[in-house]
Amino acid sequence: MNLIRRPFRYEYRFVTVYIAAFCLLILFLTMMSPSIYRLLALTPLLTIRAHMYWQVFTYQFVHGSFWHLFSNMFGLLLFGTQVERKIGSKEFLLFYLLTATLCGIAACTSYSFFGLWRVGLVGASGAVFAVMYLFAVLFPRSTIFVFGLIPVPAPLLIIIYGCMEVYDMLFTYDSVAHSVHLSGLFFAWLYIRLRFGIKPLKVWNLIR
Repeated sequence: MNLIRRPFRYEYRFVTVYIAAFCLLILFLTMMSPSIYRLLALTPLLTIRAHMYWQVFTYQFVHGSFWHLFSNMFGLLLFGTQVERKIGSKEFLLFYLLTATLCGIAACTSYSFFGLWRVGLVGASGAVFAVMYLFAVLFPRSTIFVFGLIPVPAPLLIIIYGCMEVYDMLFTYDSVAHSVHLSGLFFAWLYIRLRFGIKPLKVWNLIR
């Protein structure tokens, strides 16, 4: 347990900005060459049967459109910058990449289990949801202005998002990977419990 919770030396290196810039670069590359998109996106048929195991990691940097990229990177920069300043760049990078990769592994496993071999998964939304969760734990008294108008406490916003994702996963039929968003929340919770030894619900005063 001591090894799991051993802290990194604090430093701030603008990792969130570099991640956003790298995702933008990948978007341009995939627009110019669809074969790169096929190589990096997570498709269970290729990930498992063609042994392209790296896709559970690389999918997070691939986006289907500029709007898809913008929506994810806006959330990353909005919440991730403050989280990175709080915990340091090395810790943030570990948190971000690990939660995103675990989301990819979980998605690949579930898709293949249900026979969805050709479903493609791209985007950083799972990791962004994880970052939002960590933000709400580190800054539980923060208020987020939804649509720039409606003030919502950060912990409440996470609970609302979680409930919405559960509902959408069960009752809507769209192309959004709601299960990946929920995975991001779960793996963020797991990381926070194991790495930081923090109980999010206790921080939010939902349990004693």
